[in-house]
Amino acid sequence: MPNHQSTEPVISIHHLNHYFGQGQLRKQVLFDINLEINAGEIVIMTGPSGSGKTTLLTLVSGLRSAQSGSARILGQELCGATTEQLVQARRSNGYIFQAHNLHRSLTALQNVQMGLEVHGKLSKRERKECATAMLEQVGLGDRLNYYPDNLSGGQKQRVAIARALVSHPAIVLADEPTAALDSKSGRDVVNLMQKLAKEQKSTILLVTHDNRILDIADRIVHMEDGKLVNNSLMNTAA
Repeated sequence: MPNHQSTEPVISIHHLNHYFGQGQLRKQVLFDINLEINAGEIVIMTGPSGSGKTTLLTLVSGLRSAQSGSARILGQELCGATTEQLVQARRSNGYIFQAHNLHRSLTALQNVQMGLEVHGKLSKRERKECATAMLEQVGLGDRLNYYPDNLSGGQKQRVAIARALVSHPAIVLADEPTAALDSKSGRDVVNLMQKLAKEQKSTILLVTHDNRILDIADRIVHMEDGKLVNNSLMNTAA
């Protein structure tokens, strides 16, 4: 059973345009973007550097307010949204960045617990139990009290995945999550994301240059020069 009662797509973007700068320096970076993503779907976005992939990800995530067109995320219009509305929208998302963005002064367990603190719904003991269980799921049950500097690159990215998924977000947004990893660690990380998201019925939108992981996608979209130029289903088994 899906955990979204509505039949509306989880991500519904129509005629979205976005600009950086003001006045004469104003530059359009996204052009007439149209994209719909359904609950539980894994969509990979590819394209050269500077094509607008990360900008689109930040608009979907509520890190920036969309300026023109429509960006409905979980039924909430984010085009022209207030700061408060953007904060609310961000609470439904889990983020995995290229640089794992872990706090070096916190243990793996404390880093993952931070993913629950913004919600303010659980007691300290419950947060610790949830974070411990999630780290065990990503294979780091024996590294709970390790600091990031004592973990390998792949282990750090697993902690970042645990932190992103511990709150059971409706949407997981990942920006080049395998860029700093060797091929085996990268494959392990995306397999883990795929497994956990499918179990939680989360929707994944993942930006990557890594052709080795494209096979996890239900669909691949390709961006060039701020435009979506391809939107293809991955329905043929390799």
